[in-house]
Amino acid sequence: MPLLQELSSHREKYCRMIADGLQDYDLILASTSPRRSQLMEEAGFRFRTVPVDFDESWPDHLRGKEIAEFLAAGKSQAWPEEISTRQIVITADTVVWCHDEVLGKPHDDEEAMHFLRLLSGCRHEVITAICLRDNARRHLFSVTTGVTFRKLRDDEISYYVKNYRPHDKAGGYAIQEWIGLRAIKSIEGSYYNVMGLPVSELLDQLLHFTGNKINTI
Repeated sequence: MPLLQELSSHREKYCRMIADGLQDYDLILASTSPRRSQLMEEAGFRFRTVPVDFDESWPDHLRGKEIAEFLAAGKSQAWPEEISTRQIVITADTVVWCHDEVLGKPHDDEEAMHFLRLLSGCRHEVITAICLRDNARRHLFSVTTGVTFRKLRDDEISYYVKNYRPHDKAGGYAIQEWIGLRAIKSIEGSYYNVMGLPVSELLDQLLHFTGNKINTI
């Protein structure tokens, strides 16, 4: 068997193996994020994507992971349809927490550059909260990754924002892009969490949610 064909065969077998524990469930990713969808697909999940309409605002008193969890839970609550037996709705939200403030998706180039100047030379936290919900229960959890940037020059910040247009990314950057390769000195925790979805933790929690009802809310 040619090498590429063999690798493809192994990948398909691996994806089926990953999905087998959840194959009897209708997994619904309620998100418009192409990165979350791509990560779940690459990890072998069998799922479908349906967007949900939700106002992404939060009370002023919330901090750090409380914001991400509030938004993930709110998106779940905004799901407009009745959830059938053996359906699981998955909602998620990612925030960047730096200097005791949340850095969301920048509205324009100026705000994206402002965010990157705040991140320059500093450690920040990327927090993704995920809510799993079926027809009887919900389970909310979050994953935090520490990321440290080296000191960035203004010309690097300007180049990245103008060429990569990171307006749809929390904190104004994507770890897998040019800025991540050049600027990130260290990561504490899940790399894929910084991309927007901690896939390994999601799998663990889904298996727990479908097979063990302890510690759900």
